Amino acid sequence: MAELITLDDPDDPRLYDYTGLTDVELRRKREPAEGLFIAEGEKVIRRAGEAGYAMRSMLLSAKWVDSMRDVIDRATAPVYVVDPALAEQVTGYHVHRGALASMRREPLPTAADLLRTARRVVIMESVNDHTNIGAVFRSAAALGMDAVLLSPDCADPLYRRSVKVSMGAVFSVPYARVDTWPKGLDAVREAGFTLLALTPDDKARSLDEVAPHRMDRVALMLGAEGNGLSTRALAAADEWVRIPMSHGVDSLNVGAAAAVAFYAVATGRPQE
Repeated sequence: MAELITLDDPDDPRLYDYTGLTDVELRRKREPAEGLFIAEGEKVIRRAGEAGYAMRSMLLSAKWVDSMRDVIDRATAPVYVVDPALAEQVTGYHVHRGALASMRREPLPTAADLLRTARRVVIMESVNDHTNIGAVFRSAAALGMDAVLLSPDCADPLYRRSVKVSMGAVFSVPYARVDTWPKGLDAVREAGFTLLALTPDDKARSLDEVAPHRMDRVALMLGAEGNGLSTRALAAADEWVRIPMSHGVDSLNVGAAAAVAFYAVATGRPQE
């Protein structure tokens, strides 16, 4: 059982993992370099543990101790109990869910590792908004996508906001970075995947017409909010596909578009 330690000094070095959580640029650099990520809230902390991530420490307000008692009993890392005002002083915001955990990152698999067994893959290019990353991962998990590949400049799926928006779904879908972009897409095609670029361009065929759920292996490419896929990424695709729109709407938010497209890709796929 973990030791419960009450702390009252915001400068206590034991709280270092939790300092400045609202400083996005700082945390984007610190967390991967230090091999950690922050899980926020009871459900996300539990899901991180169930996914096999080891805990470095946990930070709780006193009223959350009973709710997290089973997690505390299984933990081998220290559990710090602090006043909510002190937690806000350390983290930079009011911790509404009352519980944070610093978790150890695991080494990422390679894209080749994931492609060997996957049949339905998401490829994101330059999606650097953490909310969108989390939303795409949540839909990918819910709608049966097997893996996610990220261009080098995509946001970190394990950043606190991404994890929170995904409700821990980032732990359910394996992901890897594509080291060279877009040259690395050649390896996806060589692994037997059809590369479908999602775009509102009029030259794209509708998903219904393309019927990706009938294809053996599909890699669905998504671009960033606003700009969409780059010219180079579109040129690397086997086919352009679109979601038919009504009432003069030209496109959907990337998170919403992803959910619709994932359903079209996964519907009717043979059961394993």
